[in-house]
Formats: sequence, structure tokens, C-alpha cells
Amino acid sequence: MSTTDDRPTTETAPAGDGTPPRAPVTQPRLGAVGWLRFLWRQLTSMRTALFLLLLLSVAAIPGSTFPQRSIDAARTTQFITDHPTAGPILDKLGFFAVYASPWFAAIYLLLFVSLIGCVAPRSRIHWHQLRSRPPRAPRRLERLAAHSEEVVDGTPDEVRERLRGVLRSKRYRVHAHDDTSLSAEKGYLKETGNLVFHLALIGVLVGVAWGHLLGWKGDVIVPVGDTFANSLSSYDTFSPGPWVDVNDLSPYSIRLDRLDVKFETEDTGRGQFGMPRDFRAYTTFTTPEGRTEAREIAVNHPLETGGGSVFLLGNGYAPKVTVRNAAGKAIYTSATPFLPQDNNYTSVGAIKVPGAQPDELGFTGLFLPTGVIDSKRGPHSTFPDTLDPQLALSGFSGTLFPGGGPQSVYTLDTAEMKPLPGKDGADQLRILLKPGQTYELPEGRGSITFDGVERFAGLSIRTDPGKTLTLVSALLALAGLVLSLVVRRRRVFVRVRPEEGTGRTVVSVGGLAKDDDEGMADEVAAVLTAPGGTR
Repeated sequence: MSTTDDRPTTETAPAGDGTPPRAPVTQPRLGAVGWLRFLWRQLTSMRTALFLLLLLSVAAIPGSTFPQRSIDAARTTQFITDHPTAGPILDKLGFFAVYASPWFAAIYLLLFVSLIGCVAPRSRIHWHQLRSRPPRAPRRLERLAAHSEEVVDGTPDEVRERLRGVLRSKRYRVHAHDDTSLSAEKGYLKETGNLVFHLALIGVLVGVAWGHLLGWKGDVIVPVGDTFANSLSSYDTFSPGPWVDVNDLSPYSIRLDRLDVKFETEDTGRGQFGMPRDFRAYTTFTTPEGRTEAREIAVNHPLETGGGSVFLLGNGYAPKVTVRNAAGKAIYTSATPFLPQDNNYTSVGAIKVPGAQPDELGFTGLFLPTGVIDSKRGPHSTFPDTLDPQLALSGFSGTLFPGGGPQSVYTLDTAEMKPLPGKDGADQLRILLKPGQTYELPEGRGSITFDGVERFAGLSIRTDPGKTLTLVSALLALAGLVLSLVVRRRRVFVRVRPEEGTGRTVVSVGGLAKDDDEGMADEVAAVLTAPGGTR
């Protein structure tokens, strides 16, 4: 009889056949501890670790697909505005802060635990294997995949000792369990490399997490002649780690004295005309202790401050513009960075004048280092150096920062602005200025003057305390992977016995590889034919 509830299943023999009833069959139940053990074994299996590694790679895709709030808050806000349906949903799911989202952290931590749970027992087993002896030689070596047998001169003891020397010369670990056999094994570096690879992956995870928690990065644009002080308010963008105290930044400063940029000025016929040849920033670095030092920053040669590495990531032009009101008072005077758009440094930018009355003023347009205007391409630059600098602008009035949201310094939000009227009844004011020229704005709003051109350097300051651990772990992972792929795990067994009536010795050699090894047969033959062995 069998029951349909949770009680144990019971079977009895048919009555009347003389057979005693069978004992009840009780199905095992895992219970709470059993389920925990089962889940732990599943989590720490190599299959799960590989799946989590793949899942982590897939989870990182949105971080490079969607704008990230920590990198460009203005672009993120604009994306959500442009996608009113999907944007808020993606924002709630953390797609604009992928690497700080709970689901990404969960995958990361599960992978970390899985790797530790997978590697720890394997390391213990491997340590015992390193200290153990090779297993006994099988009785019938001819059953092994690689096998060879010969009759050679000498007594069994002499032949065995010669083969012991041959195996040791081939870096086998040799042990004799009896007087007629040898057991040899090598290739432990294969498993060592495998374990080093996985331990190094753990190191990479720790290094990346350490850098994320305690590291930070900030970007700033510094025109020539200006000084950057390492404080939170001086950065254009700043992305601190969760454990970073933004009020405890190292108090150093950097003055940009000169920025040298060299371009190719000769047309060699290979499309190199106007290409950049060198970028080099000459700075005065003031240490936290107050000492001043002349330092250079070049591409791939950052300035080490002790509180972060300063990289030269970009450069461009900052037209110096002065805007005056109707009374002639300067309400805006600044070198405004414009962002290069092509190899000839045709640059876009925005000039924002919040102090204008009665409405705020904004100008957006192009800076042209070597300006040309034609009917097909419109205003553009034909060479990246300032051979004929020009500033082409359009003017607007209204509210510069609608809603108080973040904006890019290179763009002008005209949602709550209207175009300034141009001359001769034109709907849009368009201005083309060269250095030293002034344009009178319509409706008695004052004037705008193009004073000159300065260069700017785009500096990126980064602190990553985990980069050394990450680098070392990555190199170890590469070395471990190479070892696991190159080294072969092999076992060689030798048996010797005297040949009856001849005084010679029968030598039987068998080989066994842990994985598919086409060279195992050649290895067995090499043991038999090696000088000093049986020949």
C-alpha cells in the first residue's frame, strides 16, 4: 500500500504466501541543515562561479550603454527627459548607476563567495597531493593507454635504478613501493596554475572593490594662467567612492603655466597634415607642505601628487569674452572653454551670463582656430592652430538654468529662452567676431567683446588604492592560466622482472595522463630509450 500524503511509504507482502511483511521504506528528507549544505555546494561549484562571472559581464553592459550619473549627471538627466516612459523605470532599476546598484553588488559578492568556496577546498586537497606519494604501479601495465615493454641487459635492480635516474632527470617525483616497481608523477604545476588563476581572480575582485570604495576621480578644466586647488568645490565633476571623505582631500594646488601643443605643419601626402604631435603641460605644483615645484604633465606621463595621479586627458581653446551691460559695466569676463569636435579643433561651447538684466543672457556657437565660412560646410576650421581665430555665436535671453538641473558647460539649454533678434529684421542674432572686435547687442542689452584666445588643459585626477593589487592579481592570473594550459599532468609506472634463463630483465613501462595527452606514448618511449636508462 502507498500513501499520497507526507508519511513514509510502506510496502507489505501479499497475505498468505508465508513471507513476513517488509519493513517500511522511509524516504530521506534534507531538513534545514541539509538544504543549506545543498545550496552552499551549488554556490561554490565551478559551474556556478563561471555562470556568475558571465552574469557579471552581462550586468556591466548597461554601464557602457546608458549614461552614468556619476560620470555625466547632465547627460543622464537629458536622457531621462528624452525618454519619459522608459527613463524613470530604468532609473528606478539602477541602470544609470549600475556599479553602485544593489543587484550588481549582489552578483559581485556572490561571485566572490563562490570563488572562495570553490578554491579553498581545492587548495587543501592540492596541498595534500603535493605531500603525498605517487600511487602504486598497477599489476598489468599493458592495460594503460600508453605502454611499452622491452627486454634489456642487466639485473632488475640495476635497470630499475637506471630508470629512476631517467625519470628524475625528466623532473618526475619518483617513489618505489616495492623492489620490482617505480611510480613517478609530475605536472602538479598544472593544478597550481589553476588555483593561482582563481586566487588571482579573487584578488582582482578585492582590488576593484577596494578601489571603488576608497577611490575617487574628478575632472577639471584649467585655462593657462589659472590655478587649480584640490578641493571639492574646484572640480567640474567629482565621483567619490562610498567610503571617501570629500572633506579630507590632500591640500595641494596646480598652476597651469604653459600648454605646448605641436601639430604637423607639412603636407607629406599621407594625410598627416594638422595631426597632433605632442601635448605637454608645464605646471607649478604646490605640495601640501607649501613647497613649489616645476612639474610637467604629458600623455601617459601623469603628475603624481601623493594624493592622486593627475592625467592630461584633453586640451582646447578658451576664448576670452567680456560682456557689458548698457551702462558699459562688465558683467561677465572669463576665458570660456570650447569643446573640440574634429581634428582641426572646430569647437562648440556656450557663454552664460547670469548677471544680465532684465533677463539672463546666453550665447552658443563655434570657435574656429583657423576660421573659414563656405556655403556647403558653413563655419569651420581648416587647421588646429590659431592662424585666424574667429568666434561665431547666436544669442538668447531668458532663464539659463530651468528647474535648477545640472547642465554641461559646453551646451546652452534654451527651453526657457528666446532668440535675440538680428539685424535687418532677422529672427536670430548671429555674430562673427575676431580678437579685439566688439558687437553691440540689440534692445539696449549692452555689448560683447572677443578679447583673445587662451588654451585650456583637461585634467583628470584619480585615486585608486586598489590598482596595485588589481595589477599584480591580473598578472598572476595570466601566469596561472598559462601554467594550467601548458603543463601536462602525467604518471609513469615501471615494472621489472628477470627473464628466465637469459640473465636479462623484462622492463614494462606504462603511462597515464590526467587529461587527453597525445604525447603520452612518446613520453613512455622516451623513458625507455633515454641515454643511461635501458639503452
